[in-house]
Amino acid sequence: MKGEWWTCPTVSESGKTVIVTGREDINKFRDNPRFNVRVEVSWEYDGNATHGMPDVETSMMMETVTDRLTEVFDKDPVAVLTGIYTGDGRRDWIFYTLSTNIFGRKLNEALTDLPVLPLSIYCENDSEWNEYQEMKDNSYIE
Repeated sequence: MKGEWWTCPTVSESGKTVIVTGREDINKFRDNPRFNVRVEVSWEYDGNATHGMPDVETSMMMETVTDRLTEVFDKDPVAVLTGIYTGDGRRDWIFYTLSTNIFGRKLNEALTDLPVLPLSIYCENDSEWNEYQEMKDNSYIE
């Protein structure tokens, strides 16, 4: 993944560890008022009962998805990946985009030759980047 990233653990509401990976170098996107829609791409999985992390096979496929998504959006920056949450039986990729239609096309382009994945997508207006700021505020960054 290109860019400047941080990673830190946090705890979910159920008490399981969630690893948060956040992007630091997003000002050119955050300062652009057109990047006002937050898109969450989520994958629920059967996590380990103790810590809720994915098994090795699922984790490897999730990394493939991450690589594909970052490659597509690095080439055509209609969206920026700002955070990844993994743990408690779920991975969320958080993007900010200027167009949900173009985002959807690029998502399909990135994943077209992979098997059908258990992904769900949620979008909402977040012109103030509240989710991103909350992620940063709740992460310990030196």
